[in-house]
Amino acid sequence: MRYGPIAPELFIENRRRFRELLPPQSLAIFNANDILPTNADGTLPLKQNTDLFYLSGVDQEESILVICPDATLPRYREILFLRETSEHILVWEGYKLTKEEARQVSGIPTIMWLDQFETVLPALMNEAEYVYLNSNEHIRSVVEVETRDARFIKDLQRRYPLHQYRRAARLTHQLRAIKSPEEIRLMRRACEITGNAFRRVLGFVQPGVWEFEVEAEILHEFVRSGSRGPAYTSIIGSGESATILHYISNDRQCQDGDVLLMDFGAEYANYAADLTRSIPVNGTFTPRQRQVYESVLRVFKFAQSQLVVGNEIEAYHRAVGETMEQELIKLDLLNASDVKNQDPDAPLYKKYFPHGTSHYLGLDVHDVGFKYRKFEAGMVYTNEPGIYIREEKLGIRLENDFLITPTGNEDLMADIPLELADIERLMKR
Repeated sequence: MRYGPIAPELFIENRRRFRELLPPQSLAIFNANDILPTNADGTLPLKQNTDLFYLSGVDQEESILVICPDATLPRYREILFLRETSEHILVWEGYKLTKEEARQVSGIPTIMWLDQFETVLPALMNEAEYVYLNSNEHIRSVVEVETRDARFIKDLQRRYPLHQYRRAARLTHQLRAIKSPEEIRLMRRACEITGNAFRRVLGFVQPGVWEFEVEAEILHEFVRSGSRGPAYTSIIGSGESATILHYISNDRQCQDGDVLLMDFGAEYANYAADLTRSIPVNGTFTPRQRQVYESVLRVFKFAQSQLVVGNEIEAYHRAVGETMEQELIKLDLLNASDVKNQDPDAPLYKKYFPHGTSHYLGLDVHDVGFKYRKFEAGMVYTNEPGIYIREEKLGIRLENDFLITPTGNEDLMADIPLELADIERLMKR
């Protein structure tokens, strides 16, 4: 692995917390993600199922985790099934985990090869009343291909139709929303790598560079630091492209006078960072750009003050929206009278700030967790207000990642330049 070793205690504790949520006579089964095909004989790199990784630490294809706390045979209470390697696989695909290595990574004593799964499954199902199976239940997910989990669910329910099937995602979403100290350590490293990449591009960007060249500088810093690459497709948008929320073509030449919006984050040990900065291509903001930047920064700082234990996402977004309204009025983008008489279900600020301010962050960039759960210590949220003025070909967004603590919050990106004066100073260096 490119990343350093993770103490198996993280995964042992995650499984313990998961087991505590299971009723008696339960069986839970988690599958690795598919390696997805492209064309001809091509494939994409494996992106591991994050629930499987959360519970086992295993980053290998065709793996299955079984948790059956009440199994009569103690060795069947936790089993990790792995693809057995061979000389042929070693030559063509590379190294795979041995059983002993898998024990060290996961803390699971019982490791079996994958071809034993069908032999063990009937015994497990015989003792189980409730069967917890996994699926992608993220509130924004759109799944248009049949996943390995979906195929497994269909097959298992056909073969064992009389069991009571339940949703593992309801449990993992509850658990994964609260990060442990070891998870925060890994996220800090992802943030650190991301910050280094931002400092790198501050010294690189100038009029005439192409957006994809900036993207390449970021990727270089990620990979050289032990990241496998971006946690999500980087957004590198200059000028009018900065007003497109999910702009990823990154194929425009940066012009003198443009603001360059960069939304990127490193993945480290499967954990994500998520940063956005907006910088002047020539190193100096115009008066109007400074005005908009400072407005976004004030909204950012207000939003940070609201990321505290006990708040909840709907009230939080309302408060941030009201603050944004006042900034847009100051920028002469909204009229105070119009705002006073607006439809509360269609606030006018959405024209210039159409997205939410925060989302969960963790093993997934838009991490899992119950949307309407009140903020608790241990949750990690992004904070990313922005103002997008298409008529002025200007988009500015600022984003850091915050850990909610018992007494407030901690900015995991506090050492990454954010203030306007610091950006200009570092670009002129």
